[in-house]
Amino acid sequence: MDMINSVRSVLAPPHRAGWPFIGAGLVVVVLGLILAGWLAWLGLIFTVFCLYFFRDPERVVPPRADAVVAPADGLVVRVDAAVPPPELGLPALAMPRIAIFLSVLDVHVNRVPMAGIVTRIAYRHGSFVNAADKESDENERNAIAIRLANGTEMAVVQIAGLIARRILCDIHEGDQLVTGARFGIIRFGSRTDVYLPHGTVPLVAVGQRAVGGETVLATLAPSTVA
Repeated sequence: MDMINSVRSVLAPPHRAGWPFIGAGLVVVVLGLILAGWLAWLGLIFTVFCLYFFRDPERVVPPRADAVVAPADGLVVRVDAAVPPPELGLPALAMPRIAIFLSVLDVHVNRVPMAGIVTRIAYRHGSFVNAADKESDENERNAIAIRLANGTEMAVVQIAGLIARRILCDIHEGDQLVTGARFGIIRFGSRTDVYLPHGTVPLVAVGQRAVGGETVLATLAPSTVA
């Protein structure tokens, strides 16, 4: 079954953000067939890479109202406490944070970690260093504040990586979000952070791999679930 799921993931249709790149690769293939064979091969390799990179597989969201799911596929590189990005206007108090690093081989579609209402979206220009490094806190980022049904706040932050230059976010302030729903994508290597409500205990550890929309990162305390 795991093998079947892996094949389905690899062969999943691409996210709409990938079509311009896939189309460009196909154009190069056609030009190569007319002008030079090596150019066709180059275009074919690029097209196959884009089909793989922009793949957008379906995910099975855990049927739990108290579950905070991973907003992205990748490697958990931090489980700590940190103050959320100041541009969100949240209290300047440390919140439990889980950071997930996405390599170019991971699915880059972002998913909503928990149902709620978007209260603030703030984009900030920044540097472009390896998203796994500590200095990547200063990278280009798009921060999203979410108010949960119980009134508490959490945040998810899309962070550009070393070669990423475009963060796409498809949601808007005031939107009602559903756990596990797609909300954006980061192109070509990145990091996605989740800031959990105060008092929430992470259930994952550094070095663990997460699957966007499926891996449970934490559960809210029973007393805080609406």
